[in-house]
Amino acid sequence: MVKSFQGVRQVKETKTAIQEVSVGDYMTRRLVTFQPDQTMDEVIKILLEKKIAGAPVVDPNHELVGVISEGDCLKEVVRGKYNNTPSLAGKVSEHMSTEVKTVHPEMNIFEVAQMFLNMKLRRFPVLKDGKLVGQISQKDVMRAVQRLKNSTW
Repeated sequence: MVKSFQGVRQVKETKTAIQEVSVGDYMTRRLVTFQPDQTMDEVIKILLEKKIAGAPVVDPNHELVGVISEGDCLKEVVRGKYNNTPSLAGKVSEHMSTEVKTVHPEMNIFEVAQMFLNMKLRRFPVLKDGKLVGQISQKDVMRAVQRLKNSTW
């Protein structure tokens, strides 16, 4: 019988760094926003200039009151054509969506990805203490996933 005299070995654990995957780490902070009293003509111009499909609508206290999108703008275009008025003088408040699904900056990015799939939305405003602090889009989620290491999933 052979006995080992090496004793108990300590197995060194390799620690994998846990990567941050919260909305706050990947959201867009510098947002284009609109006010409820802006004209749809202004909105269309800015959306085209900035090459974006929509943006949050905020009041003077920077509280979210709605979201305006390209689809909302098309409603004004159709209304102008119907009334034979080339001016898009309608107000944002008349066309914006007011029932807006929002997320918190500490929410997990994978939960938001699931919300995108379930709700068929393209972006969520991010609120902290009732104030708009950013926006997370499907592209932001894809960028976040691309940065993560496979071993931390």
